[in-house]
Amino acid sequence: MRWKNEELSGWGSALSRATMLARPERLAALTDTLKETPCPAIGMRRSYGDAPLAPKALDMTRLDRFISFDEETGLLEAEAGVTLGDILDTFAPKGWMPAVLPGTGFATLGGAIAYDVHGKNHQIAGSFGQHVESLVLIDAKGDSQQISAQSAPELFRATIGGMGQTGVIYSARLQLAPCPAGKMLVRERRMENLDTFIEAFNASDVDYQVGWLDMTAGGVNLGRGIFEEAHFLSGIFKPAGKARSVPFNLPGFAMSRPVVKAFNWAYLRRVPEGGRGVDCGLRSFFFPLDNIQHWNRLYGKRGFHQFQCVLPLENSPATLGEILEAVVASGLASPLSVLKRLGAGRAGMMSFPMEGFTLAVDIVNKPGAKALLEKLNTLADEAGGRVYLAKDSSLEADYIENMYTELEEFRTVVAKADPDGAFLTDLVKRLKIRGTT
Repeated sequence: MRWKNEELSGWGSALSRATMLARPERLAALTDTLKETPCPAIGMRRSYGDAPLAPKALDMTRLDRFISFDEETGLLEAEAGVTLGDILDTFAPKGWMPAVLPGTGFATLGGAIAYDVHGKNHQIAGSFGQHVESLVLIDAKGDSQQISAQSAPELFRATIGGMGQTGVIYSARLQLAPCPAGKMLVRERRMENLDTFIEAFNASDVDYQVGWLDMTAGGVNLGRGIFEEAHFLSGIFKPAGKARSVPFNLPGFAMSRPVVKAFNWAYLRRVPEGGRGVDCGLRSFFFPLDNIQHWNRLYGKRGFHQFQCVLPLENSPATLGEILEAVVASGLASPLSVLKRLGAGRAGMMSFPMEGFTLAVDIVNKPGAKALLEKLNTLADEAGGRVYLAKDSSLEADYIENMYTELEEFRTVVAKADPDGAFLTDLVKRLKIRGTT
C-alpha cells in the first residue's frame, strides 16, 4: 500500500495536521495495511474539528460499493465508504431511503455510524445507529468479525458513536425506510423570538422539523428565525444536479458582522409574515448546503469552529437564551445556525443525542472565538447537556465524564478491543476519551 503525505483538516479548517494517508480500494488491501500499519479510518472529513485527524490514517472513500440489497425488506449491505447521498440517489427511486439523514449527503456510511448522526426527524426515527443491523469490524491485527446487538452487544454499542476507537468499520447492514415520494412540502414560518420557536417545536406533530436562527438579532428579537415543518409530497425523485462551487478561500470581510447581519435580514424576509409552503426535492431539503461545493471556503483561510450542544428539555429555554446572548454579543456568528428538537433515541455509549433541544452555531475563527467557545461549553455543561464531538474543536477533557455518562464503560470495551491504542485520533487524545494523555 502506498502512503502519501497530506495536510488534513476537518471541515471547519481551523485545525489541521500533516498526515500519512493510505487509500485502500479492496478489502484485502485494507486488512493487509492494518496488519502492517494499524491506524484509524477516516471518510469524507465532514466532521468539523480534529475528529478525522491523526498521524497516520486510512482513507476509506474508495471502499464505496453496494454489496447486497433486498428490494422487499429494504435491507442494504454496503462498504463503509459509500456516502449517504449515494444511498439516497440509488434507492429512493426504488422506494427506499436512509431512515436518518444528517445535513450533508457527503457523510459516509462508516462516518455516520462512528458518530451516530441524527437528522430533522430524530424525535420520530431516533439516531442513525438504531437502524444498523450489523457491521463488519476489523481490528489492529487485520482480523475481522461481524457484530450486532445480539452477538456482541457491548462492542456493538461502543462502536456506534465510538469515533472509530474499536476498530475499522469495513461494511454495514442498514435497514432503509420506505421513501413514499421524491419531493417534500415545506411549510416555512417566521418566529419572532426564542419563546415562539420553542412553542412551535413543542406544538408540532410533523415528522421533519428544523429551525434557522438569526444570530445577529438581540433584545426582544433574540432567537428570531424561520421554522420549517415538512412532509412527503408526490413527485419523482431527482438525483443531484451540478453544484456551484466556491473556488477559493474568500477574504476575511466576507463573514464580517455587517455582511452577516445584512444576509440574515434578507434571508428572514424571504418568508412572508404569514408564512408560505414550498415544494422541493429530497436532496434540497435534506442536504441544503450540498448545492454549494466547498462552502467552507466562505470563511477564508482561518476557517471556523462549530459549536453544537444538546440541552435537556427542562433547562433548554433558559440556557439557550444565555447561549444566544453570548453569541450575539460576540459578533462572531455566521449565517448558519440551526435549532432542532431531539427525542431520546441513541444507539451507542458515546452517542450525542438526548431528549431536548440542540443548537448548532458556526463561529468565525477570529480573536475572541476561543473565549466564546469556552463560555458556551461551560453553559452546556452546567445545564446538564453535552457537546457534539463530531463538531467539536474546543472542548476540554474535564467536561467529558460529566457530559457522557457511559464513558467508563466505553473505556473498558475499547481497552479490550484496541489495547495498544492503534486507533487513537487527535480528538480522542485531546479530550482524553480513552484515559490517555
